[in-house]
Parts: sequence; C-alpha cells; structure tokens
Amino acid sequence: MSEKEIAWDLTEIFSSCDDPKISETINALMEKTDEVISEYKGKINIPTFTAQNLLELLEKQEEISADIEDIEIFSENSFYANMSLPETKAIYNRYKGFQSSILKKLAFLELEVGKFIYENPEIVNEEVLSNYKNYLGKVRRKFPHKLSVTEEELILEKDQFGANAWQQLRDSWISSRKFKATVEGEEKTISFSDFYPLIMHPDRETRISVFKSVCGLIGKDENVISSALRNICGDWVKIVNRRKYDSPIHQSLIDNDTTQDIIDNLMKTIEENIDVYLRFLKIKTKLLNLPKLHGVDINGRLPFKKKYTWNETKELVIQIFRNFEKEFGEIVSDIFDRNHIDASTREGKLGGAYCSPWYNGKTAFILTPFKGLINEVVPLAHELGHGVHSYLASREQTFLNYLSGALVAETASIFGELLLTEHLLNIAESTDDKITILANELTGTGIVLFLLSARMWFEQSLYDAIEKGEFLDGNTISKYWCSARDKIFGDSVEWFDEMKWYWMVVPHYFLSFTRFYNYPYVIAKLFVYALYQTYKKEGEVFIPKFKKLLIAGGSLSPEELGKIVGVDITKPDFWQLGTKQYEEFVDELEKLTK
Repeated sequence: MSEKEIAWDLTEIFSSCDDPKISETINALMEKTDEVISEYKGKINIPTFTAQNLLELLEKQEEISADIEDIEIFSENSFYANMSLPETKAIYNRYKGFQSSILKKLAFLELEVGKFIYENPEIVNEEVLSNYKNYLGKVRRKFPHKLSVTEEELILEKDQFGANAWQQLRDSWISSRKFKATVEGEEKTISFSDFYPLIMHPDRETRISVFKSVCGLIGKDENVISSALRNICGDWVKIVNRRKYDSPIHQSLIDNDTTQDIIDNLMKTIEENIDVYLRFLKIKTKLLNLPKLHGVDINGRLPFKKKYTWNETKELVIQIFRNFEKEFGEIVSDIFDRNHIDASTREGKLGGAYCSPWYNGKTAFILTPFKGLINEVVPLAHELGHGVHSYLASREQTFLNYLSGALVAETASIFGELLLTEHLLNIAESTDDKITILANELTGTGIVLFLLSARMWFEQSLYDAIEKGEFLDGNTISKYWCSARDKIFGDSVEWFDEMKWYWMVVPHYFLSFTRFYNYPYVIAKLFVYALYQTYKKEGEVFIPKFKKLLIAGGSLSPEELGKIVGVDITKPDFWQLGTKQYEEFVDELEKLTK
C-alpha cells in the first residue's frame, strides 16, 4: 500500500457496495428473524419456558446479531471513509433502513425476555445461563423503562427520520465543508478530516489559522447545527420522561454498568485536581514562551523532531505492543497485514479516529488521520489497543459478551498510549525530547480528564435548560459551552470569539444512539492510569491479569473486571490513584524544566 493512499480493505466482508451477497444476507436475516418471531413471540413467559429455552433463544439472537454486524461494519465504514460518494451514501442509508426494520421486528425480544427475568430473577443464576449472567442482569435493569411493543416500534420508526437523520445531517454537512487555512506558512484548502490533526500541530500559527477558519465557517451554519443538537436533545428529554428514567443520564448508567455514586465520585475527583492540570498548563505556557496560554494551545503539541513514514509507524506500534506481550504484537501486525486501517485524509472522510470491531472476522478496522506527526501516531496506538481488546474477546466470548461496556472498553487503547509514551521516553536522546514527550502526554490526558469533564457538565446544562423551557439557539448553546469550559480553565486561558462554536465540531453530542458519551472516557483514563501504577509496582506479574481482563470482554461488570487486576472502582479513593499518576508526570516534567 502506498504512502499516498492508506485505505482499508473491506472486501473481506463484501466485495463492493453493490455486492449481491449484501441482499442475500439481508434476505437470510429477515427469514431467520421471522422464524424467531414465529417460535418465541408471546411464548417467552409461559410456565413451560425454561432456562434451556432461554439459552437457545440467546444463541439464535447472537447468530442474527453477528450477521447484522457484518452489514453494519461494511456500510458504516464505507460511508465514514468517504461520505461524499453516492454509492457510500446509498449503502449507508440502505443499512439504516434495514436496521430499523429488523430492530422493529425483534423489539419484542428485550421486552419479553426482560419481563421474564424481571418476574423470575432466580433463573439468571441457573448454570446453563452462566455465560449470560451479566448480560441478562443489564436486560433486567432496563426492563422497567421499556414500553409496549408497538411503542418501541414507533420509536424506532421515529428515530430513523428523526434523531438519526439529524445526526446524519450534521455529520454530512460538516464533512462536506472546505476550509481555507494557513498550514506551516502555506495557504491551503483543508477538509474537516484534517481538523483534529492540525489543532494539535506544533506550529502555533497553523493552529490559530485552522481554529479560526473551521470554527468561524461552521459558526455561520449555527442555525443548522444548533437545530440538530436542539432536536436530538429535545427528543431525548421526551424519551426520558416516557421511559420514566430518573434523569437524562440514567440510561447511560445502565448501559455502562455503573452508578450515579461512582460518577459523582469521579467528577468530585476531577474538580479536586483541576489545580494539578492548571499547574501543568503553567509549565506549558513557559515552554511555549507565552505571557498567557490561549485556547489554541490547549490541544497543541510541542514540536517533535522526527516525522514518521507509514512503515516506520507500523514497526513502532507493533514493537511497543510486542514488548509488553508477544500476542499483542502479533494481533497488531495482523491488523496491518490485512489492510484494516484507513489513515489517509480526504474530503468527505469523518474527522477523528475510531476502531470498528468485527466479531465474525475476529478482528477490527481502524479509521484515523495520518500525515507522519507523533500526535497522529498516538491515536493510532490508541485505536490498535481497541483492536487488541476486541481480537482477544471475540475469540473467547459469544457475541453478546464480546464488547465491553464503555467504562472498560478504553482500557487496552489508553494502555497502548502509555506504552508508546514509555517507549519514547526510554529511547529519547535528549532532555528536550523527554520534555516534549511528557508535555504531549500530559496535554492529551489533560484534555480527556478535564476538557471531557467540561463536556459532560455542558451536556447536563443543555438538559437543564430544556427542562426550564429555554430555547437552545446557537448563541445560547455556546453560552453553556463557555460556562462549562471556564469551570476548568477559569481566567488562566484566553479564547478567540470563534471558539465559542467549538461544540459544533464535537460529534459526541450529536450521537443519536446514546447520551453522555464523554464521561466513560474520563473514567477509562483514570482507570488505566491507576492500572499503570499497579503495573509499575507489580511488573510482569500484572500482564496475565491484564490480559484476562481484556479476554473477559463484556461478560463481567466493571467492578468484577477491576477485581481481576486487584482494584475496587467503587471506592472514592480509587480515582485518586489515577490522578496520582498524572501528577507524577507533572512532577517529572517540572524537574526537567527547572
């Protein structure tokens, strides 16, 4: 594969967007779904329905779900790699229509299974269902918030042309924009997929130009983008009330296998450690020779001399995973060898990076931007960590158990980042290189711990405003964003006026399938930083425990997974262990810069 075009190969799933096998798979899935309906609908709660019957149903559900995932991965990855092509738009919309249809058909499953185990909770403890104990526990917790079959079907129909459509409008609208910016002193036209790499660029003038250009132009579309967010959030408030959730975050707590107490402990820890982050920002201000830090400098990385080719990057990330655990390196190598990574930037490509696990293929696909800078190697190592996680779990777990909840899903990915940082520090040739590596690690982690916490406060403020009957136009939304942002930074950072529109470029607020997407990243970062402290203390003894945690996938709760590696996430002081690692990095940087 050439350096110029690093594109993934999805033909392991389907040969093209018009592959006849797509229609064949859809038709076969519809037939299997009709068989499940005929065999089980209205019959799950009869006295003769046993744990063995439930096991057989779950196995059929898994077979259908895994095959649906094939179509999902192919259509979504085709679309997100290039949202401007008619054929990728067509396959994406076709999948969304199919998804809505099949989910409507199967809406009875979670309702009837939920009712069955809600009324017969002891059945979850039967040996034959031991593999699904954690999954069924979540189904039971969701049941009180389920509606009738007809209402659930109507919600799915509504979402297809409601919240889902608003999300697609926002994504397509922004990804199709072109921006004029000065990059390394040269006037260029950039796409939105260039935005995230460039706001981390070591050249400050580049960051200033990109921020002003992107936020300024998108800000002119505030009527469109604010309409999308207002309607997605407003729709969710109605759903919360209809489903009788305690709060807008309640569903997220169930989905992520966590509690409000754990989240409250987490956010309290963040607030108590803002001063540690500001201490780092003060050092960064000094390193940048600035009188005061600016918003464009929050994401900015210090210049790292080396620029990486794609082959050098491949060798580097394989090495860091292999040095930790041999099989991890083999997994990463396999992902590269099968061309499962899309790393070129192009017009119409989704901004940011993600990993798309593939159960039937026992592997993963990764989308990320890459132009050779170290700040692009880090997200690649992060996403490859996800790939390792899904690779291991998909080989040991059944479909309903192979994906971890969001709180633990980031474990291998963030650990991969730390392994990269550790490796770069070990091979650093000078004090200046060590300063750069540490400052860039603290920058990235600081964004996750503190800026993403601000995003959570921001999202909560939107729901509070809706409850008060406030109309969320673009300027009102921006007011709430700036308020949440300033809770972290206070008056220690200056901002361009255009940066009040920054919320528009963050895709997580616009996701139609989940709310409060940001706090799991904060939990995951502190969780892994705490694990890293444990790893430094225990050495190689820690590695098999860590691998066991990853292999468990979603078969255990976050609390149970924590126990595998000897930590208790329910204790308030656990989160302080994670911030201790961050503070140690700040201390080390402070010593190097004196």
